[in-house]
Amino acid sequence: MSNKWIGLNPAIMVPLNDDYTVNEKELRNYVEWLITHKHITGLVTNGHTGEITGFDREERKLITKIVADQAKGRVRVISGVCAEGTFEAIDHAKDAQEVGADGILLMPPHVWLRFGMKPETPVKFVKDVAEAIDIKIVIHLYPANTKGFYPVQTLLKMCEIPNVAAIKMGTRDEALYERDIRILKEKAPHVGLWTCHDEYICTSLLPGMDGALIGFCGCVPELINNMYQKVLEGDLKEILKANEPVSKMSAAIYGTGEPTGEAHARMKEVLYQRRIFSLPLMRLPLLPLSQEEKDGVTDAIKMGDVAKVNLV
Repeated sequence: MSNKWIGLNPAIMVPLNDDYTVNEKELRNYVEWLITHKHITGLVTNGHTGEITGFDREERKLITKIVADQAKGRVRVISGVCAEGTFEAIDHAKDAQEVGADGILLMPPHVWLRFGMKPETPVKFVKDVAEAIDIKIVIHLYPANTKGFYPVQTLLKMCEIPNVAAIKMGTRDEALYERDIRILKEKAPHVGLWTCHDEYICTSLLPGMDGALIGFCGCVPELINNMYQKVLEGDLKEILKANEPVSKMSAAIYGTGEPTGEAHARMKEVLYQRRIFSLPLMRLPLLPLSQEEKDGVTDAIKMGDVAKVNLV
């Protein structure tokens, strides 16, 4: 595996028992299935797709421990860290390191989404967490239309921190996205740039991205793996052909908007209908899907032409 973090990194979902506890057996089987896909080089636990805000600290640690133990170094394991304060973020990052993660996905404190922050604040936040751990950091970039967005000048300062390995580029403003990618590639070529635009994965890969961190890859990895292969080969007609089932399924799961809790629930329904999970249960406060929503997922699976996997 290259020193630079490249490839597909699905933000994985968590199978639950009917009492909302983690179904370890199904989680391990899910990890094994994902690893069989050629371009999956990492697994991301405790992302938004993985319902991070629905699990407490010990549960997040347990999920990462199970995944790291099952992966056994065959792919990197990255654990999401979502905390409102630096000291808490450090505790969660140390938890991930202790149970075998190779890195963390460091989310901005969500209070910044409401109130914003001084330009130097996020750099110090990342630096303080980085200095407390020995494993790598993936920067979680929020959309440009939020107060938690990091301008490219801020990202470049973060890239100077030794264990920053990649940036999850969630800009969601195409012109700004492409401009910042060019700047980052020129001035911080050692840092991997990953798309996280589940709702238009193919076009977001085309500016020469090093990989992707997307929940959708944990739902239909065979489709994303095939499309990514075609992107690497560079034949536009073949890329568009491989993207067709991805695009159809994505439209059914996400609509034209960004991933949300409801979209994540639809993805878990896909895993249930494909017999990868035995239940489509989500952590509260997310509510079960209506029958109409479930039927929409069934239609999406038909459009994507993905088969049942029958792990359960």
